[in-house]
Parts: sequence; structure tokens; C-alpha cells
Amino acid sequence: MDPPNPKQSDSNFSTLNEVDGVTEQTPDLEKQATEQATEAPVPATKFPETDLDQGIVGWDGQDDPSNPQNFTNSKKWALLALISAMTLISPLASSMFSPAIPYMAADFGEANETILSFSVSIYLLGYTFGPLFLAPLSEIYGRRIVLSAANWFFVVWQIGCALAQNIGTLIICRLFAGIGGSGCITLGAGVIADMFPREKRGTATSIWALGPLLGPVIGPIAGGFMGETVGWRWVFWLLLIAGGAFSTGVEVFNKETYAVVLIRWKTEKLGKELGRTDLTSAYDTDKEPASVKDVLGKSLKRPFILFFTSPIVFLLATYMSLVYGLLYLFFTTISDVFTSVYGFSVGLSGLAYLGIGLGFLGGVTVNATTNDRIVGKLTARNNGKFEPEMRLPMMIFFSCVLPVSFFWYGWTADKHVFWIVPIIGMFPFGFGMMGVYMPIQTYIIDCYPAYAASANATLTASRSLVGALLPLAGPRMFDVLGLGWGNSLLGFVALAFVPLPIVFTKWGKIIRERWPVSLDDKKA
Repeated sequence: MDPPNPKQSDSNFSTLNEVDGVTEQTPDLEKQATEQATEAPVPATKFPETDLDQGIVGWDGQDDPSNPQNFTNSKKWALLALISAMTLISPLASSMFSPAIPYMAADFGEANETILSFSVSIYLLGYTFGPLFLAPLSEIYGRRIVLSAANWFFVVWQIGCALAQNIGTLIICRLFAGIGGSGCITLGAGVIADMFPREKRGTATSIWALGPLLGPVIGPIAGGFMGETVGWRWVFWLLLIAGGAFSTGVEVFNKETYAVVLIRWKTEKLGKELGRTDLTSAYDTDKEPASVKDVLGKSLKRPFILFFTSPIVFLLATYMSLVYGLLYLFFTTISDVFTSVYGFSVGLSGLAYLGIGLGFLGGVTVNATTNDRIVGKLTARNNGKFEPEMRLPMMIFFSCVLPVSFFWYGWTADKHVFWIVPIIGMFPFGFGMMGVYMPIQTYIIDCYPAYAASANATLTASRSLVGALLPLAGPRMFDVLGLGWGNSLLGFVALAFVPLPIVFTKWGKIIRERWPVSLDDKKA
């Protein structure tokens, strides 16, 4: 039930190169490798194979087509696109309701700004709790069944939101919808690790991670116009329709990709067909038998073990959480600024989010086209030896770009400069955020491919908690400091964290190897 032997599992950082199957090149080959640096070196991964004489069940050869790593490229990208589509719908729900809040407040007679803000941010609290048990469950029972259950849980609670008769009911339904919606956000990292070799994970992560960032941008655009025309309840009916359609697609076309579960199923099937009770999964040969209760208990601890025992993961999660919190603090002013200062309607004010959205697209494009290539080049220069910190150097550049938006947008909006100027000023933040967000995501997958879902749950839970709570202080902060100095304060905070990517890149390996983390059941 747990990850592979050391040839497949990265449960300990010290065995990372062995896990990926990369053999070191001799110095005389370094020149040749450097010349080929534009292509990432192909790992010689050794997958465990079936040996019935020893009672071991694995893959039917290294090219076994049932191994998700051997799926055709079209099948891999189709499955990823399917999950990514749902990954767009779920984050859409986080902010789509935001522009329609005034209409909901009028219906319910609610004037407390903190409560109204909480009705939006409570969804992200669902993102905090959901990953902590959905990710470990997927490493026990498989990605497919857990993802399907989470998707339908998300869809069902949209009905409660649409029919809510008071703000308390709405808040509770949004919380549960967030828990279900966190499934695709969390498990996508596991699916990427299941199907894609290391040299393609940067591009795959870029595509998958676009949804969680574009969703909060697209949401206010659609939500603003819907609130004006058909009413705020139709925001949730639309989410129900779209979520139901994509969940049906996932139900019909999605495949199980977690190797541990696939080989467990194969072991059970062969045992029945051959009448043998001595067969063991190749992924379980070093594990002592354990009850489901024990396995579940240990699995649920993994996200916490990572967060509290790995300094590098803790620092990366903290930095990502800060940036994510800044994004949602940014969101607290945009609609109000463009309606009150520039006279936009509620619907048109949502279009102002396009500044950040275009920045996201620019950032993801640069990251998708350069990250894997840079890793290949650095690996070749390192005599073919891969280090996960090779994902992080570009973060230094992006982290410097990110703070620009707060000063640009804040002061141009404060001085009522022509409306297009503050919108353009949002672009650097979106661009920089993608350049920070995705290398961290891919780094975690590279470090823990067998436990990528749990590792990603650590990042998702921590950033969602900050994203849910930090914006609650936004209205008060901007009331006291104003748009100019309020945004400048956020800019200075972002600047203060610029040295962190330098620390990650230069000393990340030392920190990682100094405090290795084991996530297998024996040590978890």
C-alpha cells in the first residue's frame, strides 16, 4: 500500500538521484552533455518487475503499457487536461461570488464587512482542511476514486449555496464546497508524478497549476456580470452546471495512475487466478503487514511531518503562503477601486482583474518553456547529477518583479491616474507570482514523487489558510493607510522576502540534506 523500494521512492532526500535512476557521467563526457543541454537527460528508471518464482508481482517489463509512466503522450496529456479543467472550475468558485456580495448582503440584510468578506474567504478554509486527508487517502486507495468523490462533494454543496436563506447557511455550504474543491488542487501533483518523468514535470506542472491561479481572476469577471443581471444565486447554479459536467467527464474518462494501487490490484487478481496466497506487491516487499487503521493513521500524518520536520519545505510553504495571501489582499481593493474611483459598473469592474490574469499567462509561458530546459542544462553541467534545487534559480528574478505591482497599482489608483495604468500595473504581480509558485510546486514533486499528493497538500493547506485569513484585515488596513501606503506596505513586505529564493537556490541542498525526511510507513 505504500511507495516503492528505493529505486522508485524518494522518501529520503539522500537517495534522490538513485530514485530517478540517473547515473553520473564521467568528467570526459561533460563537454558532450553540455552541448546537449537543451534536452533534459533521460532517466534510466528501473521499474519493479514481476517474479512469480519469488512471489513478487510488479510490471510486465520496463515497457509495460499499463504502467502510467509508459502511457502514450496523447493519453498522458489528455488525462492531465481533464484534471486541469476541473482544477479551473474549483478555484473559480473561490472568487466568482465576490463581486455579487452587495446583492447577497441586500437580500440577507447583512452590513458587517468582516462577515461579508468571510463568506468569500471561508471557501479557502475548505482548501486548508481538505488536502490534509484527501491526499493521504489517494496514496492508500488511489487517485481516481478519491478525486471523483471530492469532485461530486464540491458539486453537491453548490446547491446548498444557491438555496441558502441566510448568511450562516451560505458560509457553512461554502466551507464544505471548498473541502470538495480541494481534491483536484491537491491530487494533480500526484498524477503528474505518477505519469511524467522528471524532465517533463516542469511543463506538466505549469499547465496544471494555471487553473488555481486563473480561476480567481476569471471568477470576478463572470460573477460581476451575473450578479448585475440574473442575480447572485446564479453564480452557484452556474458552478453546479460546470462542475457537474466536468465531474462527469472525470468519472467516465479518468484512469487510475498510482503505481502502488495498480500493482496491488494486479497482485489480488493474479492471486485469485493462480490460486496463490503468497504473492506480494513489489511495492510492499519491505513492509510489514499493517492494519488499514494503522496505515491510514500514518498516511494522515505525512503532510504534518513534512511541514514541521523539513526546514526547506517549511520555508517554501511559508513563502508561497505569503505570496498567495498578498494576491487575495490585492483582490480586496480592485472591485471597490474601479467602481468608486473610476465609475465602473460591478460587471465592468471584474475586467480589471485581467491585468493580473495576463501576468499569470505571461509567467506560465516563460516557466513552461524554460524550467525543464534550465534543469537539463544545470544537470549536464553537474556531470549528469540532478539536484531538485535546479528548479529554483529563476525564482530570484521573478521574486524581484513581483513587488513592483504594489507600488505601481497602489499609487496610480490613489492619485486617480487614468484607469488603464493601474490595470497594467497589476501585470508584474501575476507574472512574478507564477514564477515563484510553479518552481516550488515542481520542486516538491521532484523531491517526493511517490508522496507528491501529500507533499502538495502541505503547500495547499498552508497557503490557503493564509489566503483565507489575511484578507480579512484588508479593508481595515486600507481604510487607515489608504491605497497608496497600504499597497506600498505590501510591496515592502514582498521586497523583504526577496532574499529567500537566493537562500533556497544557494543553500537549499545543504538544508535539505542536513534534515532529511522519511515518509514511509515504518518511519512516518
